[in-house]
Amino acid sequence: MTELVLDLFRVNNLTVTWGDRLVAPLGLTSARWQIQGAIVAADRPQPVAWLARDLGANRQNVQSIVNDLEKNGFVRFESNPHHRRAQLVVMTDKGQQTYDAAIRLYDPRINALSEGLAIEAEVHRPPAYRIRQS
Repeated sequence: MTELVLDLFRVNNLTVTWGDRLVAPLGLTSARWQIQGAIVAADRPQPVAWLARDLGANRQNVQSIVNDLEKNGFVRFESNPHHRRAQLVVMTDKGQQTYDAAIRLYDPRINALSEGLAIEAEVHRPPAYRIRQS
């Protein structure tokens, strides 16, 4: 089991490095891109704590990354009518354009990597998600 966990760590590190190299020309990192993806995937603006929950990440780490995104003009904060202190995170036009550009870089590469793999039509939650939920 230890070898499997170590292999997962290696795969994660390689994936993050690959993502960093892919989106670096856009002023992003894998972490910033991941946060943008969570914002885009949400059905409405969310506070940092909710984004962190959805990503299975530490709120403080997500807050730090969101602050960086805000400083670079990729996101903005809006007041939250349900909670005075927990502002909502909203993608700016610049942020959306940058995210879309990242996806345009990503799609052909991931399609090439996955060519020939059998992909099931039904989406299943990954094992890590099920473990976090228990």
